[in-house]
Amino acid sequence: MSRKQNAIKVDERDNVCTVVTSTGLSPGGVLLNGVKVLEEIPYGHKVALSSIKKDEPIIRYGETIGYANATISEGGWINEDKMHVLEPVDIANYSIKSDEPDKEYRFRGKAVKKRYFMGYLNKDGTAGTRNILAINTTVQCTEGVVNKAVEKIKQEILPKYPNVDDVIAINHIYGCGIAIDGENADIPKRTIRNIAENPNFGEERLVVSLGCEKLIPQGAFNTSHLNENDYLITLQDYKGFYKMMDAICKKAEVLIKRLNKRKRVLCDLSHLVIGLQCGGSDALSGVTANPAIGYAADLLVQHKAKVMFSEVTEVRDAVHSLFKRIRNKELREKLIAEMLWYDNYLKKSKVDRSANTTPGNKKGGLSTIIEKSMGSVAKSGTSEIVDVLSPGERIKKSGLSFAATPASDFVCGSEQLASGMTLQVFSTGRGTPYNLRQAPVIKVASNNGLYNKWEDLLDVNAGTIAAGEKTIKEVGEEIFETIIEVASGKKEVKSEKHGLYNQLAIFNPAPVT
Repeated sequence: MSRKQNAIKVDERDNVCTVVTSTGLSPGGVLLNGVKVLEEIPYGHKVALSSIKKDEPIIRYGETIGYANATISEGGWINEDKMHVLEPVDIANYSIKSDEPDKEYRFRGKAVKKRYFMGYLNKDGTAGTRNILAINTTVQCTEGVVNKAVEKIKQEILPKYPNVDDVIAINHIYGCGIAIDGENADIPKRTIRNIAENPNFGEERLVVSLGCEKLIPQGAFNTSHLNENDYLITLQDYKGFYKMMDAICKKAEVLIKRLNKRKRVLCDLSHLVIGLQCGGSDALSGVTANPAIGYAADLLVQHKAKVMFSEVTEVRDAVHSLFKRIRNKELREKLIAEMLWYDNYLKKSKVDRSANTTPGNKKGGLSTIIEKSMGSVAKSGTSEIVDVLSPGERIKKSGLSFAATPASDFVCGSEQLASGMTLQVFSTGRGTPYNLRQAPVIKVASNNGLYNKWEDLLDVNAGTIAAGEKTIKEVGEEIFETIIEVASGKKEVKSEKHGLYNQLAIFNPAPVT
């Protein structure tokens, strides 16, 4: 990566650079190789390093991110209005032969000093980063009662049990008024079931049902080994609100007592399940924050942790680079199947993957979904991809997995929780107070301007990379160490301190009747 104080060229093949001066650039400014700026160009936006004729490729990250709508002069501003993209490559025709990944993507198998975190070890061999009682619901109708019960539990019961971090209602808008066995209904059902088994919930189970919903408790959750009297409360069995409340609180306290006996113990990093995500991205996300997260991801993989990256529409245009990191034919076939499923899902609404790019992304200098994709996959690092997960499917293998989720922050976060994620690392360039109650979220700023403005909301500043103050390696190591501290309960993420949490958003592409 070539770098000057006022602009960054990501790859030697690029014919554009990105402005990193916080005030932008004015006409007459000098860029790389003596290129003179022709017009006002905002921070984070692209400048042509040579003349680009109509329909010629615009290249960033060494990849074509779009084509010029008209000739763009050397030193001219390039934004979404000056370029267009072509239809995505038909990945159904991709080669899926079995062979070794490219050498540059091989797992870094050198010996590493074993590292540990203080986690809550579960009987099934998983480990939580938090010790939480989750009250699971089968249907949205129960939400009001469950929320009031949670308030009461936190006020009257939880203070007596200091080793329990929280009591959480797992609410969703599924469960009734649905085609329970309809096409794609397996996705929300699997998601709801697997969230209940997240390692941060200590293998305890409390379920609140209404009593007439389609998603019955016995089908919704893995409860075959439990007695219904121990885990299930059906609201229609009780005489009025107060009896319901008493029943929930009584059963919750039994479980909280058990959770309170748990203590943090030394766990090696192979017990970590880390989700990687980005939201409110800008043009520097793929240059600073995401590569630094990718460096941390490679370190985690070296320590045999389970790591997942997601967001199908932000991976679709980078599939060719992911194929180089997949070892076998069956896994490549599954990746293609997940991409094609999502292509068809979007076609039903007459949109494609370009609908992903937001007005804020464009204001931050991301002109096309291809450009956003190339920056997004940077957070996956360089390790071999060992598995591909369907939405809400539990992660199984140590190493790096691709979890096929929508790119929406809240939907992706919910699906990663279902896959077993116990801590998330989240990059942002525009800024978002996004946070999850079920697992801590470490937020990484892509630029100094955002971090300085939101220092009390963001945990790591990767803007120092663009400023030439730190390297990707240094910030990546900082993220890695922060993960260990937060997972061990030694450090709160800043959103936790403020009590900022978002609702879950279960992915439901199935019919609603």
